[in-house]
Amino acid sequence: MEAPNPHHPASGAPDGSYGELFRLAGPNVLSRLGIMAMGLTDAIVVGHYSATELGYHALGWAPTVTVLVAGIGLLLGVQVLTARHIGANRPERTGAVLRRGVSYAVKIGLISTLALILLGPIAMRNLGLEPSLAAGASAALIIFSISLTPYLVADSLWFWLEAQGRPQVPMVAMWIANIVNLLLALWLVPGTSPFPVAGAVAAGWVTLVARTFLMLMLMWWVWRWPRAHAMGVFRRAGRDRAEAAEQRRIGYASGLSYAVEAGSFSGLNFVAAQLGVLVVASWAVVLNVAAAVFMVPMGIAAATAVLVSRAVGARSVKAVRHAFRMGMIVAMTALFLLSLVVWLDAGLIARAYTSDSAVVAAVAGALGLASLFFMADGAQVVASNALRARGDIWWPTGMHFFSYIVIMLPLGWWLAVRQGGGLDGILWAVIIASLISGGALVARFHWLGDKMKAGDI
Repeated sequence: MEAPNPHHPASGAPDGSYGELFRLAGPNVLSRLGIMAMGLTDAIVVGHYSATELGYHALGWAPTVTVLVAGIGLLLGVQVLTARHIGANRPERTGAVLRRGVSYAVKIGLISTLALILLGPIAMRNLGLEPSLAAGASAALIIFSISLTPYLVADSLWFWLEAQGRPQVPMVAMWIANIVNLLLALWLVPGTSPFPVAGAVAAGWVTLVARTFLMLMLMWWVWRWPRAHAMGVFRRAGRDRAEAAEQRRIGYASGLSYAVEAGSFSGLNFVAAQLGVLVVASWAVVLNVAAAVFMVPMGIAAATAVLVSRAVGARSVKAVRHAFRMGMIVAMTALFLLSLVVWLDAGLIARAYTSDSAVVAAVAGALGLASLFFMADGAQVVASNALRARGDIWWPTGMHFFSYIVIMLPLGWWLAVRQGGGLDGILWAVIIASLISGGALVARFHWLGDKMKAGDI
């Protein structure tokens, strides 16, 4: 066994401390809030332009987000294996991990874009939507799909840098991309530019430019970083079939899990569509707020996964348990405070999205209810990332399928459409599914923790 690496090469802080968790989690959270800020900016600008265009935006965005999130999951092996090599004091092997990740990102992105462009509009026309709603959503979907490849390449670089202990780099790049996105959205979406685009379609073009800019910034930084050259990022390494298979195996399970979760929430857009464009627009706002809140535990979960992966590489059972415990404590504390903020300021948040009084009234009531599932949703993302980091990759996938596909989607349709619960019915289905998923995944990690020995990790 190689000697453990108790210190990250880029930091004097020992792994397993709250200081190290916050050093990683702070930029991670801000990066992921930047992801949502880009979507929020577009939704707010489009929503103020037209509630109808916001509906097009929500439905066109939904399938691309499902594919994008699945693609991000497929690339998660970049982060896990990079952090394991660092924990095992093998940084020179991390360059090959990134090269494989970028190759996978390009292939996943191009295939996904082609599939969405060919099949997306057909699916929209056959979902029982009003013809105008299907047409508007299809136009937006096609443009959104083109930006998948640059964003997935950026994500592979992003995961690698986070695992290397450089989370501040993607954080800064993400917020610069947000500034570009905001300026372009304010110019293009209202139809004030000389280009013949406006509304949801314009938002799609803005997203493409911002994501491409993000990718180029990260590529430039990695090229300029001397350690990247020393770790073999820019030279061809010998083929390691076993490690490549492990990287894909982590990606398959994570990608399927992410697709199930994102796809089920996107599916609720189509449940809302059965109730009319007003409910679609209202659910779009609620989902945007919930997703923004979710970025906080997601960033903490990513930091937790890095620490767990390093502990696995160092063969330290104690460090694996300690990293998980720290991640859960920090995530639950943050989400309790955020839940209070959303519950108390629901009306103010709703008015930030739209000036349509009917949408504001619906959203304000729904956000108070939505705050009930934030902590459960945070628990499941921290636990699922920690489980994948320690090698238990299929349990989170199975639990997400059961909670969100078997339980949430049919329950949401039954409560919202059949029982007449409307938007509140959708939210109760989300609350119930999140409690099931969060409870089961946390219990799984503790059950495995009681059985772990150094030889098991």
